[in-house]
Amino acid sequence: MGLLYTRMKIFHFKEKLNSLPVGSGEIQPPINVRLKPTNVCNHNCWYCAYRAENLQLGQNMNVTDFIPKNKMFEIIDDLVEMGVKAVTFSGGGDPFCYPHLLETAQKLANSPLKFAALTNGSRLTGEVAELFAHHATWLRVSMDGWDDASYQKYRGCPDGEFSKIIHNMKQFKKFAGSCYLGVCIVVDNRNFEHIYDLIKLLHQTGVNSVKVSPCIVSNSGYENNKYHEALFAPVKEQTERAIADFASSDFELFDSYHTQLDTFRKTYNWCPYLQISPVIGADQNIYSCHDKAYNLQEGLLGSIKEERFRDVWFSDKNRFYAIKPATVCNHHCVVDGSNRMILDYLEADRDHLEFV
Repeated sequence: MGLLYTRMKIFHFKEKLNSLPVGSGEIQPPINVRLKPTNVCNHNCWYCAYRAENLQLGQNMNVTDFIPKNKMFEIIDDLVEMGVKAVTFSGGGDPFCYPHLLETAQKLANSPLKFAALTNGSRLTGEVAELFAHHATWLRVSMDGWDDASYQKYRGCPDGEFSKIIHNMKQFKKFAGSCYLGVCIVVDNRNFEHIYDLIKLLHQTGVNSVKVSPCIVSNSGYENNKYHEALFAPVKEQTERAIADFASSDFELFDSYHTQLDTFRKTYNWCPYLQISPVIGADQNIYSCHDKAYNLQEGLLGSIKEERFRDVWFSDKNRFYAIKPATVCNHHCVVDGSNRMILDYLEADRDHLEFV
C-alpha cells in the first residue's frame, strides 16, 4: 500500500496543474468532485462545522436539502463525459441518509468513475453497504465517543449507537470487498484520554486505517491551538504508543493531530484547488471547496439548478479567480498546504529550473 494521505497526489496530473493559472488556455475538468447529496443527518455532533453557529462553514445551509435523483444522474453523466476521475460523497448531512444513494452507487459502479464516502457509519448496512464494499475505493467513518454512553452524549443519538457502528464495520469487512475502510477519530477535550483504547478497539474491529485529527472549534487558528494546547501531549503520547503496538502493512495509523499554521492566514490571491476538487452541494450549487460549502457570499462558483454541471464548469474561466483566499479564507482550510505547494511549483522561475 502506498501513501494514502500524501499531498503529492496532484503532481501526478501535470496537464491539470499546468492548466490552472490565469491565461493558461483551455479549461480542464476537475480531478475529483465532492458531492454532498443531502444535508439530512441522523446524528447531531456538537463540533459539526455545518451546524456550529460560530463557524463560517455552512452558514447558508438548509438542513432539508437533497439533490433530486434525476439531477444526480445527470451530474454523474456529466462527470463521466468530462473525464473527471473520482467522486467523494460527504456532508452537509450523512450521505447514507440520502434516499437515492443505492441507485446512485449502482450507476457509479457501472461507470469509469471511482467513488468513496465519508459517513458516521450508523446506516452502513444491507445492500448499499455491500455495494460500497465491492465497488467503492474507500470509505471513512468519523468517530469521537469510545462507548455507548459517550456516543449518546456526543451525538444526541440513541443508546447503543456506538456498538451498532462497531458491528456495522465488522460486517462491512465480512463482505470481503476491496473497499479500504478507515476511521477518523475527532479529538476534543472529552475523549483525549481515550485515544489509545479506541485505536486498539478499531484495530480489533478489522478496519484498514485510523486517522487522528483535531476538532475545529473556531474560525481563529489561535483559538483552535489554545483549545488543543493541554490535549496535545497526551494525544501524541497515545498515538505514538498505538503506532508502536498496532501499525503494520495491514493497519495504517495516520497522525493528523497538529496545531494550525499561521492562525489560518492565507497570503495568496487565487486558489488552485477549487479547479481540482470543487463541491456540489445538496442545494445544487457549485462551491469552491469543502471549507466554503454553503457560503453563498464567499464560496459560490455557480448554480446547476437550471443548467448542467459541464456547461457551468466550462462557461467562464474567470470564475476560478474571483475568490481571493488572502481576503476571504482566513479560517480552517484542509487544502492550504496543497495550495502552497502547487503555487510554489507553478511560480518557479523557468530560467532556473535546471539548478535543482
